Amino acid sequence: MIYPKIPNAQTVIQLCKAKKIQHIVISPGSRNAPLTIGFSNDPYFKCYSIVDERCAAFFALGLAQQLKHPTAVVCTSGSAVLNYYPAVAEAFYSDIPLIVLSADRPKHLVGIGDGQTINQKDVFANHILYSTHLKLDIKDEKNIPENEELPIIKNLEDKLERFLGFQKDIQTFNEEEILTAINQATLKKGPVHINIPFDEPLYETVSKLSVNPKVPDVSVKTKPIDNYIVQECFDYWNASAKKMILVGVNHPNQIEEKWLSELSKDDSVLVLTETTSNLHHNTFFSNIDQLISPLTDTEQKALQPDILVTFGGLIISKKIKAFLRKFQPKHHWHIDEKSANDTFFSLSNHIKSTPNQFFDALLSRVTHHVKSDYYTSWEQVKKQRFEKHQLYLKQIPFSDFKAFEVLLSTIPDYYVLQVGNSSAIRYTQLFQLNKTLKVYCNRGTSGIDGSTSTAIGSAVANEKPTVFVTGDLSFLYDSNGLWNNYIPKNFRIIVVNNGGGGIFRILPGHKNTENFDSFFETKHNLNAKYLCKMFGFEYFSADTELQLKSKLKPFYSDSEAPKLLEIFTPSTINDEQLLNYFEFLK
Repeated sequence: MIYPKIPNAQTVIQLCKAKKIQHIVISPGSRNAPLTIGFSNDPYFKCYSIVDERCAAFFALGLAQQLKHPTAVVCTSGSAVLNYYPAVAEAFYSDIPLIVLSADRPKHLVGIGDGQTINQKDVFANHILYSTHLKLDIKDEKNIPENEELPIIKNLEDKLERFLGFQKDIQTFNEEEILTAINQATLKKGPVHINIPFDEPLYETVSKLSVNPKVPDVSVKTKPIDNYIVQECFDYWNASAKKMILVGVNHPNQIEEKWLSELSKDDSVLVLTETTSNLHHNTFFSNIDQLISPLTDTEQKALQPDILVTFGGLIISKKIKAFLRKFQPKHHWHIDEKSANDTFFSLSNHIKSTPNQFFDALLSRVTHHVKSDYYTSWEQVKKQRFEKHQLYLKQIPFSDFKAFEVLLSTIPDYYVLQVGNSSAIRYTQLFQLNKTLKVYCNRGTSGIDGSTSTAIGSAVANEKPTVFVTGDLSFLYDSNGLWNNYIPKNFRIIVVNNGGGGIFRILPGHKNTENFDSFFETKHNLNAKYLCKMFGFEYFSADTELQLKSKLKPFYSDSEAPKLLEIFTPSTINDEQLLNYFEFLK
């Protein structure tokens, strides 16, 4: 087998292999050549070459999202590594394991005016679980000419690090740092950064490894919840007639069915789920904004919970945030092994466990349910809201709202549904989805950058077909995501094109002005047709409800290429239809 000659590169590659980091996304470059040579010549690794670094990192994010195991992105030095930052931030806030392997110049070549050189050490400092800068191998040392005074000082610093220590000590340090980073990504679920200095020559290869890194076993024991905490929670739980459970971003099949069933039997419990929660039960409230938006202050006061239990990732609904900040619970418990956000300014307890572990400890103690009409009274409201929802949709013209009704109701069973941010995910929240779908959205930072690339990475890692629903600005922003040789032929994209950032029309501000059109809504006349032609997608389009319904069946049919359906909606009425919807519910 062919190996890179540089020991540092050998070490990184062997330790990735030992820790089962199999999927490697490589952004082509020169300084990272030792890593590229090693990864691409080892049949254990599945390597992907993606030129655009931002797209590459989000593609790797999509892979890791589905695999629930770290993937690695590899880049050259300089601004290349900065283009990984949006995906690193998303991984940080979404608890997705991502390993950034950035090649760098030796210390004596940084800060002297060389090209493709920036200060890469700790570059992701505010959004990373662990960051390390490896030491340069002694075996890579070359004669460095001594020129001016400042370079001599830097050379001496470099030489002290590389010569006064022993190669064995440097090798041990590097191995420990690499393993620590990989273990952090794996166990704590998030991004890590390994910055690796390489000296030239970069392309030399050998047929035999010169280093043999050791991999100690890492055992993780699940800590039981402190009995005092469980008893305290139980006492409050048993005495409260109004308990609300709010579930954010959550992987499918994470919560045991028996706990969902147990919660559904308790009339003092309301379970509110978001689209991204992937939790389904006929007693749960799956369309939060429908419930919250029409309520008067008196009704909101009646809905105010004594206890709020939250788990999962970040919450999408602005309306539930506003409600719970105004009508705060007496107790807010967040269940998460890692961290807890005080989203509603009332956090009283961070329970460091899994939801299954917590409900097992709590609900197993419950012998009877508190007498309450909390669920039954709001269940009636939920039914009324759904009836009004259906009635409203029957009377509105073709618009974003109507388009989402049609497209969401026709997604085939067992698809993976990736949703873009902004208006796409907010419209999706208003509908009851097919329970067989698995739903994902980049809600860590809620940005529009990289949604397409994430969806494609997800599709590559998943045997089930994937459909990505997005808005026009988000799609165009990440159009380089289609510059990708790995897109499965059963991958589908639906772009709702309303000619700009229509969601800004819903927000307060002066509309229908040149300033608003240019700098907020960002009107445009672009479409996806020629992008599809360039990147080998079959293209479909529709601009009426009848056309849309007629195109969906062939759109999902088997094909030899991925497909894109572009739905054109009128930009000027979408805000009116949505705002009128919430008024109609009242």
